[in-house]
Amino acid sequence: MYLATIGRREHAAKGRLSAVGANVFALGAVSLVTDVSSEMVTAVLPVYLVLGLHLGPAAYGLVDGLYTGATALLRVVGGYVADRVRRRKTVAGAGYALSAVAKLGLLAAGASAAAIGAVITLDRTGKGLRTAPRDALITLSAPEPLLGRAFGVHRAMDSVGAFAGPLVALAVLAAVGAADPEAFDAVFVVSFCIAAIGVLLLVLFVRDRRTPKPAANPVSPRAAAALLRGAGVRRLLVAACVLGLATVGDGFVYLLLQHKEDIATGWFPLLAVGTNLGYLLLAAPLGVLADRIGRLPVVLGGYGALALVYLLLAGPVSGWPLIVLSLALYGAFYAATDGVLMALAGPLLPESLRTTGISLVQTAQALAYFASSVLFGLAWQLWGADLAIAVAAGGAVVAIAATFAVLRKATA
Repeated sequence: MYLATIGRREHAAKGRLSAVGANVFALGAVSLVTDVSSEMVTAVLPVYLVLGLHLGPAAYGLVDGLYTGATALLRVVGGYVADRVRRRKTVAGAGYALSAVAKLGLLAAGASAAAIGAVITLDRTGKGLRTAPRDALITLSAPEPLLGRAFGVHRAMDSVGAFAGPLVALAVLAAVGAADPEAFDAVFVVSFCIAAIGVLLLVLFVRDRRTPKPAANPVSPRAAAALLRGAGVRRLLVAACVLGLATVGDGFVYLLLQHKEDIATGWFPLLAVGTNLGYLLLAAPLGVLADRIGRLPVVLGGYGALALVYLLLAGPVSGWPLIVLSLALYGAFYAATDGVLMALAGPLLPESLRTTGISLVQTAQALAYFASSVLFGLAWQLWGADLAIAVAAGGAVVAIAATFAVLRKATA
């Protein structure tokens, strides 16, 4: 009887996971490999720019904002094209390939901040093209009641790559020698090779989900613009902007930790590992929780975790308790918001314009993030780190209240 009960539970658990579809797992594998490549670069870039090239907080804020927000409008173009041609896999694949090629561009950029900014723009152009089609494929590959679980599974696999990336970068630096002038070049070459494997996985294993060509509401600029007439979509865009403004970015969080605790440069990439470990452990469980209790409470809880991170950085806590609590809460923030916000958006959008709608949400959030990063960098330079992060904490609390007020009717 006991063994039979265990067997039924294991079978039910496997059934719940398989219900999200093989395509979700294939997309997760692509994201896993691609994130190893991306996080190798992301983990070393802040310390390289600030300590290596001696950029000030304001200049770094501009580069950091560029990393996420400068190509935001291309997300709408990519989403619209994917819906128009109904080939979401092709558009996503072009984005993955472009980002892979950009890793080689970092070799030619050298120590020029302007050249690095241009290469970062190319890399983010690829991300702008691929993100909305990929997320739309997830929403079309899993049943609507299981979208939170599907995004949780995908983001959990994605976070495995994000967890491994900084460790791979650290291993490459250790093998070459961190003091070697070519150490960063070695990181970029290995990153390109891994990104190329991700593109190959997409081509071989991901299946496109081509929705039927709509007769009454064809995909056109007018139909895409008509999305904005929906009250639910407008509320979602406002919330995305508000939440984007509340986010100062990974690089600033890690630089603030280093600033407060005087963390050695060689250990800097491990801060991202701590965050990604929390993300890895919590992404799937929080996706399931979002399906059970509602997606909005989970998203707001994630931003509550972000506000606590800011408060910890501004408060008197120090040492290992500060580092462990900050990174754990930061990982929880990503696990509760990254995929769950897209799962929240999916049911509000028609299938024929799903990619366009998701790209609108992502664009609004990315543009707001760009503004937030630039403003936070200026605040740090003008007011100092402590006052800047205290203001950010207050802004996050206001953003939570505003988002609840805006979205509670849209998700009712």
